[in-house]
Amino acid sequence: MELINFFAEAVKSSASDIFIVAGRPISYTVGGSILTTGEKLLPINTKSIIEEIYRLAERDISLFLKTGDDDFSFAISNLGRFRVNTYMQRGSMAAVLRIVVFELPNPQTIGIPDEIMSLSNMTKGLILVTGPAGSGKSTSLACLIDRINKNRECHIITLEDPLEFIHRHDKSIVSQREIHMDTQSYAKGLRAALREAPNVILLGEMRDYETISIAMSAAETGQLIFSTLHTLGAANTVDRIIDVFPSSQQQQVRVQLSMVLKAVICQQLIPSVNGKMVPVFELMICNNAIRTMIRDSKVHQIDSTIHSSANQGMISMDNSIYNLYKNGTISLENTLLHCLNQDSMKKKLGIN
Repeated sequence: MELINFFAEAVKSSASDIFIVAGRPISYTVGGSILTTGEKLLPINTKSIIEEIYRLAERDISLFLKTGDDDFSFAISNLGRFRVNTYMQRGSMAAVLRIVVFELPNPQTIGIPDEIMSLSNMTKGLILVTGPAGSGKSTSLACLIDRINKNRECHIITLEDPLEFIHRHDKSIVSQREIHMDTQSYAKGLRAALREAPNVILLGEMRDYETISIAMSAAETGQLIFSTLHTLGAANTVDRIIDVFPSSQQQQVRVQLSMVLKAVICQQLIPSVNGKMVPVFELMICNNAIRTMIRDSKVHQIDSTIHSSANQGMISMDNSIYNLYKNGTISLENTLLHCLNQDSMKKKLGIN
């Protein structure tokens, strides 16, 4: 099967990821299940396929050959975009491709709550979208940016590695910059963005001390900053940011974070009983109580505050998971596997 024909088949099947690894056929995931097609791949086959991917992307393969890892994206007309990570394993070339369709997703269709979409009305501060790799963080951010683009007149700058969703100018001007292609790094691109009259900045990932520090300073100066972290739970996210800094600076950072942080969205994808993946969300909105907890190093109290603040628009992860189970959407096994407090969930379900 020609590579483009295979990509078309994967997109038609609503696949999320494609795996090209020696030792098994080309594989792709649909609804959490891994499907295979064709013959088992040998190292010479993966090399040929990956070289073809680089040709399709019009990208120089020399960086990959030199370092053993590479990240990039490319598009196939009328089909979709593909976010690619190539890597070496057991001395042979391998790749994982994330499929990103051209159309921006509809928040209601994919199950993003209105409480989360309403964050697009904010005009300054730091909003974080967190969760494990592959949990849909980029999709949620794309929906929020699209909502702003359609409803507000402002300059939106995105810094991504690589670009996934393409935003066309609507009411807003949207400048999309890809790391390594359009700017050297997140930190360098973020510094430059502050001189480009931004109103909204999307930072693909807060990877290190320098980037986190600049992002917090940018939020202090009146920009709206969106970014991501690979953490699960709002309290863990706050701890992760503070722990990046030297101990001598941590109290100062707690005060700074308590002032600039507006909200933390945490999400997971859970297999449903019909085989599809369903998103589940936690939303922490920084009210006075949570700001005090962050400032006074009482982060461990945040979870209970989220749980008891539904009337303020907050969403508890375990309540969201419990509701999916009660609606018959997910199994008991997955309910217990993905909840944050298993003992509390068992008590709620009446399990000893």
